[in-house]
Amino acid sequence: MTESKNFRSRGRGRLPVFQAFAGWRFRDLGPDAVAGLTLAAIAVPEQMATARLGGFAPQVGFLAFVAGALGFAVFGANRFLSVGADSTITPIFAGGLALAAAAGTPQYGAAAAMLALLAGAILMLGGVFRLGFIADLLSIPVTTGFLAGIAGHIAVSQAPALLGVEAPQGALIDKVITLGANVASANFLTLAIGFAVLAIIIASEKISPRIPGALIGLAGASALVAAFGLQRLGVSTLGAVAAIQPQFVLAEMSLREIAAMAPLAGVVAVVAMVQTAATTRSFVSDPINGPDVNRDFIGVGAANLLAGLTGGFAVNASPPRTAVVFETGGASQLGALVCAGLVLALSAYGADLLGHVPHAALAGVLLYVAQRILRVATMADVWRRSRAEFALIAVTALAILVLPIERGVGVGIVLSLLHGVWTTTRAGTVEFQRIPGSSIWWPKSDDHPGETAPGVKVVALQAPLSFLNAYDFQQAIRLRFANAPGLKLVVIEANAIVEIDYTAAQVLGALIARLRRQGVDVAFARLESVRAQQSFARLGLEALVGADHLFHSVEEAVRALAPQVRA
Repeated sequence: MTESKNFRSRGRGRLPVFQAFAGWRFRDLGPDAVAGLTLAAIAVPEQMATARLGGFAPQVGFLAFVAGALGFAVFGANRFLSVGADSTITPIFAGGLALAAAAGTPQYGAAAAMLALLAGAILMLGGVFRLGFIADLLSIPVTTGFLAGIAGHIAVSQAPALLGVEAPQGALIDKVITLGANVASANFLTLAIGFAVLAIIIASEKISPRIPGALIGLAGASALVAAFGLQRLGVSTLGAVAAIQPQFVLAEMSLREIAAMAPLAGVVAVVAMVQTAATTRSFVSDPINGPDVNRDFIGVGAANLLAGLTGGFAVNASPPRTAVVFETGGASQLGALVCAGLVLALSAYGADLLGHVPHAALAGVLLYVAQRILRVATMADVWRRSRAEFALIAVTALAILVLPIERGVGVGIVLSLLHGVWTTTRAGTVEFQRIPGSSIWWPKSDDHPGETAPGVKVVALQAPLSFLNAYDFQQAIRLRFANAPGLKLVVIEANAIVEIDYTAAQVLGALIARLRRQGVDVAFARLESVRAQQSFARLGLEALVGADHLFHSVEEAVRALAPQVRA
């Protein structure tokens, strides 16, 4: 087993394609086949439901899944990752595409294919230029709020199918009001079918994640419809589903239309990056080297390009489907390819089997997805620990629900960045004292008084030093030591300063020069970050301070320079 893992780990960086198959052995065929069959049972109903969520025919969802599986298998790295139509990004781009064309029209399909091409190009560039850090720009509270808003959109979009009423038009609030007025005319059979499918999926998952509850629910609902002719009682079904096969076609759109779609493609790509990174980190297939997020960006980007070229729509990594591959013992992306082959056969030759599938059953599948991405436990935990960050959840969810979804996502991204900036700027300047009887210098505390050295002050900024906080740091030292009697030496404890940018270096240099003009020497201790050390040398701070004023510890600095202070 160790030999196999070592062999597989050597595949990273050496194979331009098929990294997810490095070290594959014939004995892995059985586990991959089982994983593929199980994945198909989960993916078929999910891809149909997600396609309907985006305004597409079910077979278009099959094409998207086949393209996603093939593209990632060739260019991705993670062995377990499943790529296909995804209910997280589908409401985002469906709302944006609806402004350009009506769902179901050729123009709508062409716009969706072009969007997949644009998003795929952005994802591939993100992987090539190693922009995996972009996936970390969304904090957990903002991501939780984003998913809560998406869950709300899914629920509202599927309510008409559950109630058996006509889908209302307009903004989300208008839809909710209209649906509320139509509750009295709901069809009991469609409600029963939808919630029965939902209950079957939830119960199956509780028993075992390997049980294809969605497939069981859809098959059972379709059998009831066919056996009792429930269409006569108002149960809407998919009806005739045309067979479809992949064909390479480049969507024809003007440069102006493509440019107008670029912002939406950027939003879809960022959300795909976040979800891909989270999934590949949760299901690590190379325990020696760890997850290769950037390579998986390339894989998901290739999947989107292929989806766009074959008439599909944007695809994404799926945490639930990836978990299925992982839990069933899949050894490589062969399981995804087995599943793709089954889905392709169904779309080409088994379309007649789908005619009796009720829309309410697909709505039940999507309601399950909605309740799964609604992270109630995370919300409760954030509420207990940080009310300010819970506000981020609420504002992001509200923005997703009230604004057009792509704008709501943009609000969430901005909120997350502002949260990071706010956290950095809140980092205060603290004064250090020596713990009595030791050589350890620690932040000053009223509960545990420490020792000081005559004429010496020790301070620290507990954050990277950048343009965001450099002026506050400068002002804090001025105010703190402006009237300090007999001050001769300031030691800056720099353990937390992992980076220094140009602005901060200029501000810090001016502060050092001013202190020295006032007869106060300046030294640095514990500048441990390699990046900070490089910045220190590159930006001229090392020459300004002097190598003899850089120390490994505060105590070393005080002992070396305190005699000069006394002199």
